[in-house]
Amino acid sequence: MAIPLLEYKPNSQNSRVTGYEIPGDDQPMIYSAESLPSGSEWDELIWAAYRQIYSEHQILKRDRQKFLESQLKNGQITVRDFIRGLVTSDPFRRNNYDTNSNYRFVQLCVQRVLGRDTYNEKEKIAWSIVIANKGIEGFIDELLNTEEYLSNFGYDTVPYQRRRVLPQRNQGETPFNLKTPRYGFYYRTILGFPQVVFQNQIRRFTPQEKQAKAGDPSLYLGLAREISPQVNSATRVNLGSINIDTMVPYRKR
Repeated sequence: MAIPLLEYKPNSQNSRVTGYEIPGDDQPMIYSAESLPSGSEWDELIWAAYRQIYSEHQILKRDRQKFLESQLKNGQITVRDFIRGLVTSDPFRRNNYDTNSNYRFVQLCVQRVLGRDTYNEKEKIAWSIVIANKGIEGFIDELLNTEEYLSNFGYDTVPYQRRRVLPQRNQGETPFNLKTPRYGFYYRTILGFPQVVFQNQIRRFTPQEKQAKAGDPSLYLGLAREISPQVNSATRVNLGSINIDTMVPYRKR
């Protein structure tokens, strides 16, 4: 028997209030298929979906889902189905699920699919239980079937970050699709990072402005120390081996 989704609530009532920011460059651009876009408009809509789901760091030519793109342009699937295909694709799983814990993966999916950050740890735990029971595809289906997703994006609108301003600091927030998703603290600990490396040799860094220039005498000091002149050592004589009788007497001139 599957465990039902646990209840969770926002930490603040501000999360329930409709945004009242002044329209500007920070406001997201909405892409929708309700008005039957033309060829170039379809490309812009698809590109917006890639940016929202894959993030700017993971958009690669080899990771494009051309079959899904063709189905979307031909009207065989909705934008919501296209989003589901991107989130359950192998590139998204490889770059986000395989390199993070379930809690981090839940946070990434809520940010990109629902267009907001997770409320608290309770929400992460609740959705992590869904992943454990229904797998990734079941978890994504639950997200796409929520009233929150359907009321904000429906079947024809590409998800976007709904709030760009933090009420606590009243300043712009980095968009979700510009945050590096990979290698959080959980995955770095698995890889053994940070690593402490001890070196026997001490290396000193000399700034460029303090390095010796051409012609500086200090450059030749090391060269002179490396030169070791060869000195012929004196031959040692053993007095016990000398025959005095055979020695030629010294004659004074």
